[in-house]
Amino acid sequence: MFSREDVAKMLEMNDYIDLIIPRGGNSLVKFIKENTKIPVLGHADGICHIFIDESADLKMATEIVIDSKTQYPSACNSVETLLIHKKFAYAEGLLNSLKQSEIKLVDAPETWAFEYSDKILAYKFVDEATKAIEHINKYGSGHTDCIITKNLENVETFLNSVDSAGVYHNASTRFADGYRYGFGAEVGISTNKTHARGPVGLEGLTIYKYKLYGNGQIVKDYADGKKQFSHREVNG
Repeated sequence: MFSREDVAKMLEMNDYIDLIIPRGGNSLVKFIKENTKIPVLGHADGICHIFIDESADLKMATEIVIDSKTQYPSACNSVETLLIHKKFAYAEGLLNSLKQSEIKLVDAPETWAFEYSDKILAYKFVDEATKAIEHINKYGSGHTDCIITKNLENVETFLNSVDSAGVYHNASTRFADGYRYGFGAEVGISTNKTHARGPVGLEGLTIYKYKLYGNGQIVKDYADGKKQFSHREVNG
């Protein structure tokens, strides 16, 4: 069993370790990210959102939210904040169904950037889809966020504008998982911008190494136009 002191020593081993993939609680991941120069593939928070758009189907919305919150509440892909369009006609029915599923609803949290890891769900009403997107990009952790709607234009706007590793339409956030994506063994989940993002399998850890076989070529000949580049696939 490694102590915090052992971990601290490991984080200084830049010459021996190429990548750290922390698996554990928020405090551990944050500690590692803040105390090493070694590249870290991981996520400190899983603040996932679901946006219920004006045209959402009530039954679908209810089942997706309940699954995203209760199927495994402490998972990093469990939903933590529910955003509801002010014109969604069935909001009261939705909230009542969530309460009946033993979900505690919080309508005025101390902060929107909080991971409950429990059957607790913060919720907020928004005027339009763009407001939901703004909220997610401000308070989200870049993990997984979902829109429930029949409006295909809003779907594309949401999926293209939300800056998260996983952006879903009409599906539970709990699908954010390497096994469910077909990656086989999941070695980690990353909210980094590069190079791997989202659930990562062994293939996702692949990097490139370029081998160039020459016979005296120099860049000047190509810059002066004496020679032209020719790109084609080669076997082996």
